[in-house]
Amino acid sequence: MRLQATAEQADDSPGSSLRRPLHVVVQGGQLGSAHKGMGLLQAVWFLLLAVLLLVGLGFCWLVGRQVVRGMQEARVQATSSTGVAAVAAASTPSPAASSVEPKEYKKEEVSEKEQRTFADVRGCDEAKEELREVVEFLKNPAKFTRLGAKLPKGVLLTGPPGTGKTLLARAVAGEAGVPFFYRAGSEFEELYVGVGSRRMRALFQAAKKKAPCIVFIDEIDAIGGNRKHWENHSRKTLNQLLVEMDGFESSEGVIVMAATNLAETLDAALKRPGRFDRQVAVPLPDIQGRIDILDYYLGSKPVAGEVDRDLIARQTQGFSGADLSNLVNEAALLAAKQGADLITPLMLDSSFDKIRMGVERKNVRRTAEGIKRTAYHEAGHALVAMHTPGASPVHKATIVPRGHALGMVTQATEWARYMVTECGLNDAVGPMYVAESSSKQSTMSESLKQQVDEQVGFS
Repeated sequence: MRLQATAEQADDSPGSSLRRPLHVVVQGGQLGSAHKGMGLLQAVWFLLLAVLLLVGLGFCWLVGRQVVRGMQEARVQATSSTGVAAVAAASTPSPAASSVEPKEYKKEEVSEKEQRTFADVRGCDEAKEELREVVEFLKNPAKFTRLGAKLPKGVLLTGPPGTGKTLLARAVAGEAGVPFFYRAGSEFEELYVGVGSRRMRALFQAAKKKAPCIVFIDEIDAIGGNRKHWENHSRKTLNQLLVEMDGFESSEGVIVMAATNLAETLDAALKRPGRFDRQVAVPLPDIQGRIDILDYYLGSKPVAGEVDRDLIARQTQGFSGADLSNLVNEAALLAAKQGADLITPLMLDSSFDKIRMGVERKNVRRTAEGIKRTAYHEAGHALVAMHTPGASPVHKATIVPRGHALGMVTQATEWARYMVTECGLNDAVGPMYVAESSSKQSTMSESLKQQVDEQVGFS
């Protein structure tokens, strides 16, 4: 681009552009001023857009802050005004109060179908006897207080899943006829910091107004774990629980019960005397307990007369009460599917195989040689068990493919073995090995040494 003095000097003859480049003629400094005007206009537009964007973001932030503040104020107001009183009200709680108020199961408001007593708890007689003391205290506290006796403030139910810990707590409330406040450990914490400790305070405020009563926290390990490994807001919930348990006397009639299957992970301050100082073990049921549980669940269903409860109890070693309930329910579903009027032993046996091994694989392709090898393999298991001294009797051998297995051999054990019998794991037995020299000290018992000598051939 070349700048000329006047516009008349430009050559505009036809065809001249084919021989030389086109010249743009601008007089004076008009080009520079035009560029300056365009740049200033763009800068103004960019500035306006930036201001509008900042204003919009600020408005959204203010609106969001007001919404969050309003929600928090509504929750605090619900806690202070109706969060505690609404627990005793029969009307449906409002959405604002439902996240704060504890759940209460009162005997006069719960239907007879939902009420639980010790008659509904089977397979844990020792735990029931331990908890009868709590029932007696709730029924007749003067019997203990006149002698200056103090019951534990907290009772911790420990044991594997499905053994009936929650059912036991509800049965205690049903036997004593007192309100039952329920909270799951996972219900305390939410998105906002401080909600857990506020709900803990609301729970105990409601309980103190309804004393005597039971406060039950299910899966307490969700909030009661070791504080060294928890975040700050989770520790606040646990600290609030410790403060609340220290803030009332055992004579007030508020019994705190909790359940967990991870008692070893709980904070030591939670299990010290004055808090959860009494632990009640709720283990897996033994054979007699399984028979009682089967009688309870089969008693309400149409069952064929040839069903052997003792055989099923021996077959289901290691089953919890929930597992046995599932076993009976699966058999009832199978009976309904087949259009039968009664639950037969075959249905119970099929349900057991489904729970233990998985669903039957009817479409799996197997050759005759493969079926034969599977049969030989399972027969070998059965023969070894039958000819091994002290082994449990063989209950069933099958080559029906289920789950990931092509066959299985099950043994029916009559008595549960609690003592460790593996060699090398019991101090009374000692590790099974033969010292290569006399310099190595043997820790075997004399009876085991004699057995080793007889089996190995030493004299």
